[in-house]
Amino acid sequence: MNPFSYLNAANADEALVHASQGARFIAGGTNLLDLMKEGVMRPQALADVNRLPFGDITPTAGGGLLLGAVARNAETAYHPLVRRDYPLLTAAILAGASPQIRNMASNGGNLLQRTRCYYFYDLATPCNKRQPGSGCSAIGGLTRQQAILGASPHCIAVHPSDMCVALAALGAVVHLRSSSGARRVDFADFHRLPDDRPELDTIMQPGELITHIELPPAAQFAAHSAYLKLRDRASYAFALVSVAAMLDIGDDGVVREARLALGGVAHKPWRVPQAEALLAGHVPDAARFALAADALLAGAQGQGQNDFKIPLARRAIARALEQAVEGTHDNSRSEERDRTD
Repeated sequence: MNPFSYLNAANADEALVHASQGARFIAGGTNLLDLMKEGVMRPQALADVNRLPFGDITPTAGGGLLLGAVARNAETAYHPLVRRDYPLLTAAILAGASPQIRNMASNGGNLLQRTRCYYFYDLATPCNKRQPGSGCSAIGGLTRQQAILGASPHCIAVHPSDMCVALAALGAVVHLRSSSGARRVDFADFHRLPDDRPELDTIMQPGELITHIELPPAAQFAAHSAYLKLRDRASYAFALVSVAAMLDIGDDGVVREARLALGGVAHKPWRVPQAEALLAGHVPDAARFALAADALLAGAQGQGQNDFKIPLARRAIARALEQAVEGTHDNSRSEERDRTD
């Protein structure tokens, strides 16, 4: 690991001054420190933002919820308002990493995770995301974990977060602050596809700080949501394919509104509103699920070793929707038992 200066920011303005001088923000550090140990990232200074007043989880006047950026993933997952109104988010967070990491990882840091592509971490290989213009070793290499949607000739890496897949389905809004002011960004626009600039994961400008993540009202989906994650191991593994599914089903059994997002398949959480529209106004059944899956996976293309992801994703979408119809399962209760046994 390279030598670096450690700066403890007392307030947001001080943190932004540090950032303007080249420091990188750190909260939980669960990804950044790994990248520094591997030599993938070499910041000269880290500005600790844990003392900033962005750790609360509070209701909004409009009936939504405001998640502080430095609140930990675990406290977010187990927060009573998240569990009651946003069980999809609880399920997605608890599907990721390990309890120890969730206790350290911050909400803002989760949004800024870097890809776990083998070649991104291997300094001996070319990687456009790590060193722009050097090439993409994944293309023609080991592609089992790589993208089937939204890839480019410059990068086929995937975004690793589970939490972000749920936030995409929920239609969250990211609050950003910089020395020039504050702005809000729809979650659908926050992460980028690689195009010819794969080194840029998000639309954030240098020196910007995530302060909050805003969840819109979503109580209508609470009874019918599911997060399905398919991976090589039952725990502590990144998704080959994951699906966030939310349904608002009326008393007549007809879907009033649907939300779908995929993880493990693209450079960002993958959501196609047109696929969701195919479910609205219909009784949820296998035929309708297949139509939605086809629309969500339109244009999917494998890289050889990951061709299996396309039929796997199609089946996963149908299964997640079936689970959502059956009703939301509160998997946080079994996790709580595990923590106290």
